[in-house]
Parts: sequence; C-alpha cells; structure tokens
Amino acid sequence: MNFYFEASEVLNRLDAKEGSIKGILATLPENNRSRTAALVIETLKYKSVLSDVIQASKLLTEERKKISSLNLALVLVHDTLLANGIQAGDGPIKQAILRHKTRLKSELQRIKIKRGVKSDLELAQTSDDRAAKIPRYVRVNTSIWSTEEAISFYTKRGFQLQGPFASSKGFGIDEHIPDLLAFNPALQFRDDPSYKTGKIILQDKASCFSAFVLSPPCNDPNAVVIDATAAPGNKTSHLSALMGNKGKLYAFEKDKRRFSTLKMMLAKAACRNVEAINVDFLTVDPSHPKYSLTTHVLLDPSCSGSGIVNRLDYLLEDETEMVEEDRLNKLAAFQLMMIKHAMKFPYVQKIVYSTCSIHATENEHVISHALQSDEAKRSHFKLAPRNDVLPTWNRRGQPEEMQGTGDADSLVRCCPGEDGTNGFFVSCFIREHNSVLPQTDSSKKRKGEIEEVTPEKRKKKRKKKVKTE
Repeated sequence: MNFYFEASEVLNRLDAKEGSIKGILATLPENNRSRTAALVIETLKYKSVLSDVIQASKLLTEERKKISSLNLALVLVHDTLLANGIQAGDGPIKQAILRHKTRLKSELQRIKIKRGVKSDLELAQTSDDRAAKIPRYVRVNTSIWSTEEAISFYTKRGFQLQGPFASSKGFGIDEHIPDLLAFNPALQFRDDPSYKTGKIILQDKASCFSAFVLSPPCNDPNAVVIDATAAPGNKTSHLSALMGNKGKLYAFEKDKRRFSTLKMMLAKAACRNVEAINVDFLTVDPSHPKYSLTTHVLLDPSCSGSGIVNRLDYLLEDETEMVEEDRLNKLAAFQLMMIKHAMKFPYVQKIVYSTCSIHATENEHVISHALQSDEAKRSHFKLAPRNDVLPTWNRRGQPEEMQGTGDADSLVRCCPGEDGTNGFFVSCFIREHNSVLPQTDSSKKRKGEIEEVTPEKRKKKRKKKVKTE
C-alpha cells in the first residue's frame, strides 16, 4: 500500500505546483521510480473521468475515515477500474475501495455511454500536438564514452542514421550541439542500458545551449566553474563533460530533496570534477578563497517554465498559457538578483543566463536591467556578440523588448513547436578585456597559491617592495 501513498503524494505535489511531472518524478527513489511514475501518469490521463466516478459513487463521503485524500482515491480507483486491480495485500483501505467496486464500474460505464465511447482508451486525455514535432534528444555523456561509440552502439541495435522522423528507428546528429543525437519522439529510453549506466543523458536540445555557450575551460586542472542552480543535474553533467572532467565545478542546490537527486545524477554520470553543495548560491561569498577564482558561471534559475512542451505536463488541468503578471515580476526580480550576484565574483569572465520561459519579463527585460545595474557597470560586463552565442541559430532576441540596452541579436530564443525544441532563452555576459579586475585580499592570496612564479620574478618583487618601503 506504500506504493499508492507514494503515488498520491506525487499528485499532491503537482497540485501544489512544486514542479513539473518529470521534475517531481525524478526526485523519487530510483528503485521504485518507474512503477510509481507509470501509475501517476496513467492516473493523470484519466483524472477527469476518475474524479467524476469517485464523486458520483460517493466514495469519499462514505469512506472518509479510511480514505481522506482524493489523490489516494484516484490512484486506487485507477487500478481497480483500469488496471489489474489494487496491487497490495488486504487491509482496511483496499477493502473500502472493493466495497464500492460495483458502483464504481457502473458510474464509469455511465460516463462512457454519455460521451459516446466504447473503450476506456477513448476516455484518456490526448497529448500536446507540439510534442510530436520535438525529437527525443539524447546527449552522449563523453565522460564515459564517445559519440562515435554511441552511434555504433545504436546502429548495431537496428537504428539508422537517417534523421529522427524518417522512421521509428531513425536518428540523426544535431547540427548545433556536439555529442547530441536526435531520435524519433515516440521512443522511450528509460529501460535503455546506456541510460541506466549514465552513458546517455535525456536532455532537450535547447537545454544543452546553456553549457555549450558558456564553453568552460577544457582539460584545465586550474579551472573553476560554478553551476548556480544545479539540480537535477543535466546541465551540470554537460559542463563536467565539456571541462573534460578536469578542474573544479561547484554545483549549488539549496533544496534538500533536489540536492539528493543532483548527487545521484552526478554519480551516475561519472562527474569526477564536481563538488555538489547544498547551499543557496545567493548566500555564497564571492570573495571566499574557495570560490573567488571562478571564471565561468551558469545561471539557470527558477522560471515560469512557459516554454516547456512537456510530453507529460499536458496532463495537468490547470496548465494554461496565461501566467500571472505578479508571479512573473517576482521571478524576474529573483533572476536579476542571481545575475547581479554572479557579477560580484572578482575573476568571473563569462556568465550564461538561461530560462525555459517565453516571456520577455523573464528574458529580455531581466537582461536589460542587469546591463544597467551597478554590478555590470562596476565590473564592465556586456553581452557577448552573436558570433560567440550560437551564431548559426536563426531565432534571436526581441529588439523591441530590450528597452534600448544591448543587442537583441546577441540573445537566443527557441520557439516551442517551431524550432524542434522546447521554448528557451539564452544570454551570455562577458567582462570587457580591458577592464581591471577587482581583487579582495582572499582572492589575491588564492591567486598567489596557484600561479607559477619563477624565482627571478619572486626576487624582483622583493626588491621592488624594499624600494617602495
């Protein structure tokens, strides 16, 4: 029965808008995740019908002492009517459902007659049509194997390198992101041995833009990079692979549950250069010796998620294109804080800010405010030119939303349903080369620890010091 309680808790979290279906399911223990996910998804497909059946049968009214939660009733009634029965030993809760089984079946049949359908399948909620236009993207985890090895692996299993829509077994090599493969959208990889062993990462193409644009130092043992909001870990593992698993990548995640998911992901993906830290990035001292030498920062903070064409989230009844302006403004204020904080790190040279939002409030407007901030002016930050930010990608920022600051051509946008990706936004701030880097005492000390200074240089420095004294 614990299995049903876990599934109902996922539904509770979805009702509370704690995240997407995919995101919340990712936080479940891996040993029971697939079974719970299947029940949650199937229940959501029939949620409207099941709710009507439960209400008409008066199940919750007559069994309120045993079943106090609608979501618990939903998963139990689903298995009673649409699966092979409740998969649990006899107990008071199961018996409460079985007492109403005949009435439940009767109400379901009445709904089918009313809607003019013959099969249960016809009662299921249909999917978002745009999802069918987005390939199933698979990023090869080069920390474990090469793209050539991955292509060989899949071709030997009957897949053909002919494009994701050519056939159910077709796949292609992405033209913008190295090590990214595109398969038919109907394919599932959850049981694929390469997925289970961390060799491939299921990650939307647009989501790969962030790490690729940041382009952290590769194979540099002294590199210091930050992923400010790391969970669930897709972008973190991408950064780690781009760094050649060398240097230091600090991955911050303030939420304990998501932090646990992050650690599992990093272990599975063999990310050896990552230190996961259960801390809010905004509380990190930029001058701390541990972090002061950071040169690259990835910011992918919480956003409205309005660009996501999730293959699952169409099941959420309250999902609409309209997002409250007040919520957007609060998100934008938080997002701006993250950018301004990242600009305070004394040696940071590059900051990538991305969202899975289609709203200018969270995108161009945030960028405009960031460029006008004291932090940007003090540290001489500007937008990287288009040539450094996916130059061959056609869809760029919206000039009319830039409020007279920066170049919208430096920004990247993805439109759901049109670009073969989810909706996404990417920007890149760079520090002007002729600017003087501010240095704190701690950062000076840390820099001295890693710089290789010849004896002659040290000697000259001492002499100079004596002269000035």
